[in-house]
Amino acid sequence: MLDTLPLSRKQLRSVVQASARINLWHGAVRSGKTIASLLAWLLAVAEAPPSGLIIVVGRSLQTIERNVFEPLQDPALFGPVAAQVRHTRGATTAAVLGRTVHLIGAADARAEGRLRGLTASLAYVDELTLLPEAFFVQLLARLSVPGARALATTNPDSPRHWAKVGYLDRAHELDLRAWHFRLDDNPSLSPAYVAALAAEYVGLWRRRMIDGAWVVAEGAIYDMWDEQQHVVDELPAMRRYWVGCDYGTSNPFAALLLGLGNDDRLYVVGEWRHDARAAHRQLTDAQYSARLRAWLGEQGIVPEWTFVDPSAASFITQLWADGHPGVARANNDVLDGIRSTATALDSGLLRIHRSCAGLLGELPGYGWDAAASEKGEDRPLKRDDHSVDALRYAMHSTRHAWHHLLPRGGECGA
Repeated sequence: MLDTLPLSRKQLRSVVQASARINLWHGAVRSGKTIASLLAWLLAVAEAPPSGLIIVVGRSLQTIERNVFEPLQDPALFGPVAAQVRHTRGATTAAVLGRTVHLIGAADARAEGRLRGLTASLAYVDELTLLPEAFFVQLLARLSVPGARALATTNPDSPRHWAKVGYLDRAHELDLRAWHFRLDDNPSLSPAYVAALAAEYVGLWRRRMIDGAWVVAEGAIYDMWDEQQHVVDELPAMRRYWVGCDYGTSNPFAALLLGLGNDDRLYVVGEWRHDARAAHRQLTDAQYSARLRAWLGEQGIVPEWTFVDPSAASFITQLWADGHPGVARANNDVLDGIRSTATALDSGLLRIHRSCAGLLGELPGYGWDAAASEKGEDRPLKRDDHSVDALRYAMHSTRHAWHHLLPRGGECGA
Protein backbone atom coordinates (compact mmCIF):
# COMPACT_ATOMS: atom_id res chain seq x y z
CA MET A 1 0.00 0.00 0.00
CA LEU A 2 2.79 2.41 0.84
CA ASP A 3 4.18 1.94 -2.68
CA THR A 4 0.76 2.56 -4.27
CA LEU A 5 -0.04 5.90 -2.63
CA PRO A 6 1.94 9.11 -3.28
CA LEU A 7 2.24 10.12 0.38
CA SER A 8 3.92 13.15 1.91
CA ARG A 9 6.28 12.85 4.84
CA LYS A 10 3.59 14.19 7.15
CA GLN A 11 1.12 11.57 5.94
CA LEU A 12 3.63 8.75 6.33
CA ARG A 13 4.63 9.98 9.78
CA SER A 14 1.01 10.01 10.92
CA VAL A 15 0.46 6.46 9.64
CA VAL A 16 3.48 5.13 11.52
CA GLN A 17 2.81 7.09 14.71
CA ALA A 18 -0.94 6.39 15.07
CA SER A 19 -0.51 4.20 18.15
CA ALA A 20 -2.18 6.40 20.80
CA ARG A 21 -5.58 5.63 22.30
CA ILE A 22 -6.99 8.62 20.35
CA ASN A 23 -5.47 9.54 16.97
CA LEU A 24 -6.81 12.61 15.20
CA TRP A 25 -6.18 13.92 11.70
CA HIS A 26 -7.54 17.46 11.31
CA GLY A 27 -7.16 20.34 8.89
CA ALA A 28 -8.03 21.61 5.43
CA VAL A 29 -10.30 19.90 2.93
CA ARG A 30 -8.50 17.64 0.44
CA SER A 31 -5.27 18.00 2.41
CA GLY A 32 -4.56 14.25 2.47
CA LYS A 33 -5.67 13.58 6.02
CA THR A 34 -8.40 11.07 5.07
CA ILE A 35 -6.13 8.87 2.93
CA ALA A 36 -3.47 8.84 5.63
CA SER A 37 -6.03 7.97 8.31
CA LEU A 38 -7.57 5.19 6.21
CA LEU A 39 -4.16 3.67 5.59
CA ALA A 40 -3.42 3.80 9.32
CA TRP A 41 -6.80 2.22 10.01
CA LEU A 42 -6.20 -0.66 7.56
CA LEU A 43 -2.92 -1.41 9.31
CA ALA A 44 -4.75 -1.26 12.65
CA VAL A 45 -7.41 -3.70 11.39
CA ALA A 46 -4.68 -6.13 10.35
CA GLU A 47 -3.20 -5.93 13.86
CA ALA A 48 -6.44 -5.76 15.87
CA PRO A 49 -6.92 -8.36 18.60
CA PRO A 50 -9.53 -11.05 17.88
CA SER A 51 -11.72 -9.91 20.78
CA GLY A 52 -13.74 -6.71 20.62
CA LEU A 53 -15.70 -5.17 17.75
CA ILE A 54 -14.26 -3.07 14.97
CA ILE A 55 -16.46 -0.02 14.36
CA VAL A 56 -16.72 2.71 11.74
CA VAL A 57 -18.69 5.77 12.79
CA GLY A 58 -20.00 8.69 10.74
CA ARG A 59 -22.86 11.14 10.67
CA SER A 60 -24.89 8.70 8.56
CA LEU A 61 -24.53 5.40 6.78
CA GLN A 62 -24.41 7.29 3.49
CA THR A 63 -21.51 9.51 4.57
CA ILE A 64 -19.61 6.44 5.82
CA GLU A 65 -20.08 4.78 2.44
CA ARG A 66 -19.00 7.90 0.56
CA ASN A 67 -16.10 9.03 2.73
CA VAL A 68 -14.72 5.70 3.94
CA PHE A 69 -15.68 2.70 1.84
CA GLU A 70 -15.65 4.23 -1.63
CA PRO A 71 -11.98 5.27 -1.21
CA LEU A 72 -11.07 1.96 0.45
CA GLN A 73 -12.53 0.00 -2.48
CA ASP A 74 -10.68 2.07 -5.08
CA PRO A 75 -7.73 0.05 -6.45
CA ALA A 76 -6.17 3.26 -7.78
CA LEU A 77 -5.72 4.33 -4.17
CA PHE A 78 -5.18 1.11 -2.24
CA GLY A 79 -4.06 -1.33 -4.93
CA PRO A 80 -4.78 -5.03 -4.36
CA VAL A 81 -5.86 -4.37 -0.77
CA ALA A 82 -9.05 -2.74 -2.16
CA ALA A 83 -10.28 -6.22 -3.16
CA GLN A 84 -10.20 -7.22 0.51
CA VAL A 85 -12.70 -4.49 1.43
CA ARG A 86 -16.23 -5.75 0.84
CA HIS A 87 -19.36 -3.78 1.55
CA THR A 88 -22.86 -3.81 0.07
CA ARG A 89 -24.48 -0.39 -0.12
CA GLY A 90 -27.00 0.03 2.69
CA ALA A 91 -25.57 -2.77 4.83
CA THR A 92 -24.54 -2.05 8.42
CA THR A 93 -21.59 -4.45 8.32
CA ALA A 94 -18.60 -4.85 6.03
CA ALA A 95 -15.67 -7.23 5.67
CA VAL A 96 -12.20 -5.66 5.80
CA LEU A 97 -9.09 -7.85 5.61
CA GLY A 98 -11.20 -10.79 6.73
CA ARG A 99 -12.61 -8.99 9.80
CA THR A 100 -16.24 -8.00 10.32
CA VAL A 101 -16.67 -4.24 10.66
CA HIS A 102 -19.79 -2.60 12.08
CA LEU A 103 -21.05 0.70 10.61
CA ILE A 104 -22.86 3.14 12.93
CA GLY A 105 -24.52 6.43 11.93
CA ALA A 106 -24.60 9.05 14.67
CA ALA A 107 -26.70 11.99 13.50
CA ASP A 108 -28.03 12.95 16.95
CA ALA A 109 -27.72 12.23 20.65
CA ARG A 110 -30.06 9.23 20.42
CA ALA A 111 -27.35 7.36 18.53
CA GLU A 112 -25.49 6.96 21.82
CA GLY A 113 -27.85 4.07 22.64
CA ARG A 114 -26.44 2.06 19.73
CA LEU A 115 -23.15 1.76 21.57
CA ARG A 116 -24.47 0.55 24.90
CA GLY A 117 -23.30 -2.92 25.80
CA LEU A 118 -20.63 -3.04 23.08
CA THR A 119 -16.99 -3.89 23.66
CA ALA A 120 -14.73 -2.54 20.93
CA SER A 121 -11.05 -2.81 20.08
CA LEU A 122 -10.87 -0.36 17.17
CA ALA A 123 -12.95 2.55 15.91
CA TYR A 124 -12.67 4.80 12.88
CA VAL A 125 -14.57 8.11 13.16
CA ASP A 126 -15.37 10.12 10.04
CA GLU A 127 -15.86 13.89 10.56
CA LEU A 128 -15.65 13.97 14.33
CA THR A 129 -16.98 17.52 14.77
CA LEU A 130 -20.31 16.56 13.18
CA LEU A 131 -21.04 13.96 15.87
CA PRO A 132 -22.69 14.59 19.24
CA GLU A 133 -20.19 14.92 22.08
CA ALA A 134 -22.09 12.37 24.23
CA PHE A 135 -21.75 9.80 21.45
CA PHE A 136 -17.97 10.19 21.25
CA VAL A 137 -17.64 10.00 25.04
CA GLN A 138 -19.63 6.76 25.00
CA LEU A 139 -17.57 5.41 22.10
CA LEU A 140 -14.33 5.93 24.01
CA ALA A 141 -15.84 4.15 27.01
CA ARG A 142 -16.61 1.15 24.77
CA LEU A 143 -12.97 0.93 23.60
CA SER A 144 -12.08 -1.22 26.59
CA VAL A 145 -10.00 -4.02 25.04
CA PRO A 146 -6.29 -3.64 25.98
CA GLY A 147 -4.58 -1.57 23.31
CA ALA A 148 -7.88 -0.32 21.85
CA ARG A 149 -7.64 2.72 19.60
CA ALA A 150 -9.80 5.38 17.99
CA LEU A 151 -8.75 6.94 14.70
CA ALA A 152 -10.67 10.08 13.72
CA THR A 153 -10.68 12.73 11.02
CA THR A 154 -12.29 16.14 10.89
CA ASN A 155 -12.28 19.48 9.19
CA PRO A 156 -11.77 22.29 11.72
CA ASP A 157 -14.69 24.05 13.33
CA SER A 158 -15.09 26.74 16.00
CA PRO A 159 -12.18 26.95 18.46
CA ARG A 160 -14.80 26.45 21.19
CA HIS A 161 -16.10 23.22 19.68
CA TRP A 162 -16.11 20.32 22.15
CA ALA A 163 -13.62 18.35 20.04
CA LYS A 164 -11.12 21.22 20.19
CA VAL A 165 -11.62 22.21 23.84
CA GLY A 166 -12.11 18.73 25.27
CA TYR A 167 -9.54 16.80 23.26
CA LEU A 168 -7.13 18.69 20.96
CA ASP A 169 -6.37 21.38 23.55
CA ARG A 170 -5.83 18.66 26.18
CA ALA A 171 -3.59 16.43 24.05
CA HIS A 172 -0.77 16.79 26.60
CA GLU A 173 -3.09 15.40 29.32
CA LEU A 174 -4.56 12.56 27.24
CA ASP A 175 -3.26 9.54 25.37
CA LEU A 176 -3.83 11.47 22.12
CA ARG A 177 -1.82 12.21 19.02
CA ALA A 178 -2.95 14.74 16.42
CA TRP A 179 -1.71 15.81 13.01
CA HIS A 180 -2.66 19.12 11.41
CA PHE A 181 -2.88 19.29 7.61
CA ARG A 182 -2.92 22.24 5.23
CA LEU A 183 -3.99 22.06 1.61
CA ASP A 184 -0.38 22.02 0.44
CA ASP A 185 0.30 18.87 2.49
CA ASN A 186 -1.37 16.74 -0.20
CA PRO A 187 1.22 15.89 -2.87
CA SER A 188 -1.36 14.43 -5.27
CA LEU A 189 -3.16 17.73 -5.98
CA SER A 190 -2.39 19.74 -9.09
CA PRO A 191 -1.67 23.48 -8.75
CA ALA A 192 -4.72 24.20 -10.92
CA TYR A 193 -6.99 22.24 -8.59
CA VAL A 194 -5.55 23.93 -5.51
CA ALA A 195 -6.20 27.34 -7.08
CA ALA A 196 -9.75 26.32 -8.02
CA LEU A 197 -10.52 25.05 -4.53
CA ALA A 198 -9.04 28.14 -2.89
CA ALA A 199 -11.33 30.30 -5.05
CA GLU A 200 -14.41 28.49 -3.74
CA TYR A 201 -13.85 29.35 -0.07
CA VAL A 202 -13.94 32.84 1.39
CA GLY A 203 -13.81 34.45 4.82
CA LEU A 204 -14.41 32.04 7.69
CA TRP A 205 -14.46 29.02 5.35
CA ARG A 206 -11.15 29.92 3.68
CA ARG A 207 -9.40 29.97 7.05
CA ARG A 208 -10.98 26.67 8.08
CA MET A 209 -11.07 24.71 4.84
CA ILE A 210 -7.91 25.95 3.11
CA ASP A 211 -5.66 26.93 6.02
CA GLY A 212 -7.09 24.29 8.34
CA ALA A 213 -7.50 26.76 11.21
CA TRP A 214 -9.95 26.41 14.12
CA VAL A 215 -11.38 29.92 13.99
CA VAL A 216 -14.50 31.52 15.43
CA ALA A 217 -17.35 32.96 13.39
CA GLU A 218 -17.44 36.64 14.21
CA GLY A 219 -18.58 39.96 12.81
CA ALA A 220 -20.27 40.41 9.45
CA ILE A 221 -21.19 37.24 7.60
CA TYR A 222 -20.75 38.79 4.17
CA ASP A 223 -17.64 40.76 5.02
CA MET A 224 -16.75 40.96 1.33
CA TRP A 225 -19.88 43.04 0.67
CA ASP A 226 -19.09 46.22 -1.27
CA GLU A 227 -22.02 48.26 -2.54
CA GLN A 228 -19.90 49.93 -5.21
CA GLN A 229 -18.87 46.55 -6.60
CA HIS A 230 -21.99 44.48 -6.05
CA VAL A 231 -24.87 46.86 -6.82
CA VAL A 232 -25.85 47.59 -10.44
CA ASP A 233 -28.28 50.01 -12.06
CA GLU A 234 -28.59 48.19 -15.37
CA LEU A 235 -29.16 44.53 -16.17
CA PRO A 236 -28.12 42.44 -19.16
CA ALA A 237 -30.45 40.06 -20.97
CA MET A 238 -31.23 37.00 -18.85
CA ARG A 239 -31.42 33.41 -20.04
CA ARG A 240 -32.61 31.72 -16.83
CA TYR A 241 -34.69 32.74 -13.80
CA TRP A 242 -35.32 31.34 -10.31
CA VAL A 243 -37.19 32.64 -7.26
CA GLY A 244 -36.28 32.33 -3.59
CA CYS A 245 -39.00 32.92 -0.96
CA ASP A 246 -38.72 33.47 2.78
CA TYR A 247 -42.20 33.08 4.23
CA GLY A 248 -43.52 35.33 6.97
CA THR A 249 -46.86 36.16 8.54
CA SER A 250 -46.14 38.65 11.31
CA ASN A 251 -42.55 38.86 10.02
CA PRO A 252 -41.82 40.16 6.52
CA PHE A 253 -42.38 37.92 3.51
CA ALA A 254 -39.56 38.27 0.97
CA ALA A 255 -39.29 36.97 -2.60
CA LEU A 256 -36.21 37.49 -4.76
CA LEU A 257 -35.90 36.93 -8.49
CA LEU A 258 -32.48 35.51 -9.37
CA GLY A 259 -31.37 35.61 -13.00
CA LEU A 260 -28.47 34.17 -14.96
CA GLY A 261 -27.35 36.78 -17.44
CA ASN A 262 -26.01 36.26 -20.94
CA ASP A 263 -22.73 37.60 -19.56
CA ASP A 264 -22.46 34.51 -17.31
CA ARG A 265 -23.09 36.46 -14.12
CA LEU A 266 -25.85 36.02 -11.55
CA TYR A 267 -28.14 38.96 -10.80
CA VAL A 268 -30.79 39.55 -8.18
CA VAL A 269 -33.14 41.11 -10.69
CA GLY A 270 -35.98 42.13 -8.41
CA GLU A 271 -37.58 41.83 -4.99
CA TRP A 272 -41.13 41.66 -3.63
CA ARG A 273 -41.72 42.07 0.11
CA HIS A 274 -44.70 42.38 2.39
CA ASP A 275 -44.11 43.57 5.96
CA ALA A 276 -47.29 42.84 7.92
CA ARG A 277 -46.25 45.05 10.82
CA ALA A 278 -45.49 48.06 8.64
CA ALA A 279 -48.62 47.52 6.55
CA HIS A 280 -50.79 46.71 9.61
CA ARG A 281 -52.20 43.80 7.67
CA GLN A 282 -51.39 40.11 7.55
CA LEU A 283 -51.95 38.20 4.32
CA THR A 284 -53.22 34.65 3.89
CA ASP A 285 -51.38 31.98 1.96
CA ALA A 286 -53.78 32.46 -0.95
CA GLN A 287 -53.12 36.22 -0.97
CA TYR A 288 -49.36 35.71 -0.86
CA SER A 289 -49.61 33.24 -3.73
CA ALA A 290 -51.72 35.63 -5.81
CA ARG A 291 -49.42 38.59 -5.20
CA LEU A 292 -46.27 36.59 -5.94
CA ARG A 293 -47.74 35.37 -9.22
CA ALA A 294 -48.99 38.87 -10.10
CA TRP A 295 -45.50 40.32 -9.44
CA LEU A 296 -43.91 37.80 -11.78
CA GLY A 297 -46.68 38.26 -14.33
CA GLU A 298 -46.08 42.01 -14.48
CA GLN A 299 -42.54 41.28 -15.57
CA GLY A 300 -43.57 38.56 -18.00
CA ILE A 301 -41.35 36.04 -16.23
CA VAL A 302 -42.02 32.35 -15.57
CA PRO A 303 -39.18 31.10 -13.34
CA GLU A 304 -37.81 27.60 -13.79
CA TRP A 305 -38.15 26.97 -10.06
CA THR A 306 -39.51 28.76 -7.02
CA PHE A 307 -37.60 27.72 -3.91
CA VAL A 308 -39.60 28.21 -0.72
CA ASP A 309 -38.63 28.11 2.94
CA PRO A 310 -39.21 24.37 3.62
CA SER A 311 -40.94 25.12 6.93
CA ALA A 312 -43.72 26.99 5.06
CA ALA A 313 -45.65 23.82 4.23
CA SER A 314 -49.04 25.52 3.95
CA PHE A 315 -47.74 28.15 1.52
CA ILE A 316 -46.05 25.50 -0.63
CA THR A 317 -49.34 23.60 -0.75
CA GLN A 318 -51.14 26.80 -1.77
CA LEU A 319 -48.70 27.44 -4.62
CA TRP A 320 -49.19 23.88 -5.86
CA ALA A 321 -52.97 24.28 -5.67
CA ASP A 322 -52.76 27.53 -7.65
CA GLY A 323 -50.72 25.88 -10.39
CA HIS A 324 -47.57 27.90 -9.80
CA PRO A 325 -44.87 26.18 -11.90
CA GLY A 326 -41.75 24.57 -10.47
CA VAL A 327 -42.44 24.85 -6.74
CA ALA A 328 -39.75 23.21 -4.58
CA ARG A 329 -38.65 23.16 -0.97
CA ALA A 330 -35.46 25.18 -0.73
CA ASN A 331 -32.20 23.64 0.41
CA ASN A 332 -32.10 25.00 3.96
CA ASP A 333 -28.60 24.01 5.02
CA VAL A 334 -27.82 27.38 6.61
CA LEU A 335 -24.02 27.32 6.74
CA ASP A 336 -23.56 25.76 3.32
CA GLY A 337 -26.09 28.22 1.91
CA ILE A 338 -24.22 31.15 3.41
CA ARG A 339 -20.99 29.77 1.98
CA SER A 340 -22.50 29.44 -1.51
CA THR A 341 -23.71 33.05 -1.38
CA ALA A 342 -20.44 34.35 0.05
CA THR A 343 -18.43 32.55 -2.62
CA ALA A 344 -20.54 34.09 -5.40
CA LEU A 345 -20.24 37.57 -3.89
CA ASP A 346 -16.51 37.33 -3.23
CA SER A 347 -15.73 36.02 -6.71
CA GLY A 348 -17.69 38.78 -8.45
CA LEU A 349 -20.18 36.29 -9.88
CA LEU A 350 -23.21 37.81 -8.08
CA ARG A 351 -24.64 41.31 -8.56
CA ILE A 352 -27.77 42.92 -7.09
CA HIS A 353 -30.04 45.45 -8.78
CA ARG A 354 -30.45 48.73 -6.92
CA SER A 355 -34.23 48.30 -6.74
CA CYS A 356 -33.90 45.46 -4.18
CA ALA A 357 -34.15 47.79 -1.19
CA GLY A 358 -34.94 45.16 1.44
CA LEU A 359 -31.99 42.97 0.51
CA LEU A 360 -29.60 45.92 0.22
CA GLY A 361 -30.70 47.07 3.66
CA GLU A 362 -30.13 43.68 5.28
CA LEU A 363 -26.83 42.55 3.72
CA PRO A 364 -24.39 44.93 5.50
CA GLY A 365 -25.79 44.14 8.95
CA TYR A 366 -26.20 40.38 8.56
CA GLY A 367 -23.90 39.02 11.25
CA TRP A 368 -22.86 36.05 13.36
CA ASP A 369 -24.48 35.45 16.73
CA ALA A 370 -21.71 36.15 19.26
CA ALA A 371 -23.53 34.26 22.03
CA ALA A 372 -23.72 31.15 19.83
CA SER A 373 -20.02 31.50 18.95
CA GLU A 374 -19.18 31.45 22.66
CA LYS A 375 -20.82 28.01 22.79
CA GLY A 376 -18.85 26.74 19.81
CA GLU A 377 -21.73 27.14 17.34
CA ASP A 378 -21.84 29.01 14.02
CA ARG A 379 -25.24 30.66 13.78
CA PRO A 380 -26.44 33.89 12.17
CA LEU A 381 -28.31 36.44 14.22
CA LYS A 382 -32.05 36.00 13.70
CA ARG A 383 -32.64 39.67 12.99
CA ASP A 384 -33.40 41.50 9.72
CA ASP A 385 -32.71 38.35 7.75
CA HIS A 386 -35.77 37.83 5.54
CA SER A 387 -34.40 38.91 2.16
CA VAL A 388 -30.96 37.45 2.91
CA ASP A 389 -32.63 34.12 3.71
CA ALA A 390 -34.54 34.29 0.41
CA LEU A 391 -31.23 34.96 -1.33
CA ARG A 392 -29.64 31.98 0.42
CA TYR A 393 -32.51 29.71 -0.65
CA ALA A 394 -32.17 30.76 -4.28
CA MET A 395 -28.37 30.66 -4.38
CA HIS A 396 -27.79 27.35 -2.63
CA SER A 397 -30.69 25.55 -4.31
CA THR A 398 -29.29 26.50 -7.75
CA ARG A 399 -25.60 26.00 -6.97
CA HIS A 400 -25.40 23.10 -9.41
CA ALA A 401 -26.47 25.47 -12.22
CA TRP A 402 -23.82 28.15 -11.65
CA HIS A 403 -20.95 26.50 -9.78
CA HIS A 404 -19.02 25.95 -13.03
CA LEU A 405 -19.04 29.72 -13.64
CA LEU A 406 -16.90 30.44 -10.58
CA PRO A 407 -13.49 31.80 -11.52
CA ARG A 408 -10.46 29.68 -10.91
CA GLY A 409 -8.25 31.93 -8.86
CA GLY A 410 -9.40 35.42 -9.79
CA GLU A 411 -12.22 37.83 -10.39
CA CYS A 412 -15.21 36.84 -12.47
CA GLY A 413 -14.91 38.75 -15.69
CA ALA A 414 -14.00 42.40 -15.94
